[in-house]
Amino acid sequence: MIDEQNKTPETEPLNEANGGEQPETGTDSNDLKDNGVGQNVSEIDNLKTQLQEANDKFLRLYAEFDNYKRRTMKEKTEILQTAGKEVMLSLLPVIDDFERAHKATANSQDLEAYKQGIELIHHKFNQILSARGLKPIESVGQVFNVDLHEAITNIPAPSEDLKGKVVDETEKGYTLNGHVIRFAKVIVGE
Repeated sequence: MIDEQNKTPETEPLNEANGGEQPETGTDSNDLKDNGVGQNVSEIDNLKTQLQEANDKFLRLYAEFDNYKRRTMKEKTEILQTAGKEVMLSLLPVIDDFERAHKATANSQDLEAYKQGIELIHHKFNQILSARGLKPIESVGQVFNVDLHEAITNIPAPSEDLKGKVVDETEKGYTLNGHVIRFAKVIVGE
């Protein structure tokens, strides 16, 4: 009850049968569960379940990622070990040709036939490398280019038109698929 003038709730008289305690309001632990405490408990249980599921998912993803890293490292190692396999297989016929030429010239004194055989093998070898993207850098008579050439020395130019140009090449340079893999070692006229 509420006192209309003071607007304060009136206290109920003490129940003497209960030893001066407040009378029971009819609430028990089941009522508490229904009033919100139970909702909080079920919410906590639900959150615990979600946390456990998230932890399990994290552990599975972590394990999958770890396996992925191991697998890719293994594949990378295998690729590096077998990277030259295709090139090596394509060079085997050249080796076979050299062996046949060596056997054929072991008993022969014909130097011209030997030269022709070596030239054929050299041509075949260059074709194989060219098919794989390897190209020689043309240097002699070209303007010196630091992106393609490495100057060994400078010499007086034999003619006026060779000043600043490559006069001689001591070691051939190569590009692989358009990228310089070895600079040509050249002598430049000045």
